[in-house]
Amino acid sequence: MKHEVARPSRSLLFLFHAYLYWYVGRHFRALRVANAARIPAEIHRNPQRVVVVLNHPSWWDPLTCMLLSRSLCQHADHYAPMDANELRRYRIFSQMGLFPVEPSSSRGAVQFLRAGAAILSRPRSVLWVTPQGSFTDIRQRPPALRSGVASLILRSQPVTLLPLALEYVYWNERLPEILANWGEPIHFKMSEDDIDTIQSTIVSALTTAQDELALLAAARDPRPFTTLLSGGRGIGSIYGLWVRPHSRQPASDAASETRPR
Repeated sequence: MKHEVARPSRSLLFLFHAYLYWYVGRHFRALRVANAARIPAEIHRNPQRVVVVLNHPSWWDPLTCMLLSRSLCQHADHYAPMDANELRRYRIFSQMGLFPVEPSSSRGAVQFLRAGAAILSRPRSVLWVTPQGSFTDIRQRPPALRSGVASLILRSQPVTLLPLALEYVYWNERLPEILANWGEPIHFKMSEDDIDTIQSTIVSALTTAQDELALLAAARDPRPFTTLLSGGRGIGSIYGLWVRPHSRQPASDAASETRPR
C-alpha cells in the first residue's frame, strides 16, 4: 500500500514564514549562506528526487531549514521527518510538510523509508533529513550518521544529494549568527553501489561541508556569505560605545546585507 504524506499547505506556510522572519530576526543577528551557487540551476527551477542532508547542532535547525527552503526552491514542496509523539502534540506542522517517524525503532525506520520513497516519487519535492538523529556538537568528525538516508537512496535512485552544514556562532554583536554552507551536490544514479558505499559518500560530503563552514565561521567575515535575513544588532547604550571601536567586522557587512522581501 502506498504511504500517504500530506502535501504542505502553501497558504499556511506563507503565514508561518512571515512569522519566522520576525521571530528569528529577534533572536539572531543574521542568517547567512555560503556556496549557494553550487546548487544546479535545474534544482531551483524543477527539483526532482532531491534530498538535503544536514548536521543537527541546535533546536533552531527546523526553523532555519524552513527559511532556507525558500531560497532553495520557493515553489517546491519541502518535507522532513519529525518525532511522532511531538507531531501529535503540534499537529499543525503536519500541514507544513512534516511527517511522523518513531525514533530509534525498526518501525520508525520503515516509516521513514516508505514516506521518503513516496515523497521522492512526487515532482517538485525536496526531502530534508538530519541523519545524526539527535543534537550533536559541530566539532564531531566524522559525523555519526544513521543509515536510513543511504537505504532510501539505494532504493530510490536516481537521487541528488545536497549536503548542508549549519553553525550558530557569536561574532561581534550580542546576537548570534546563523551560518549555513552548501556542499557539493552528489548525483546518485542507478549503479551497483551498496549501502556502505553510499553511506561513506554521504558522511564524506557532509564532513567536507562542515569543515568548510568551520573555517568561514572562524574568519568572522560576512563577505563570503549571502545574507538571507538581517536581525537586530543588539548592542546599545554605553557598552556599545566601547565595543564598536574594537570590532573588526568589515564595513562591507552592512552594505552586503539585504532584508527579506
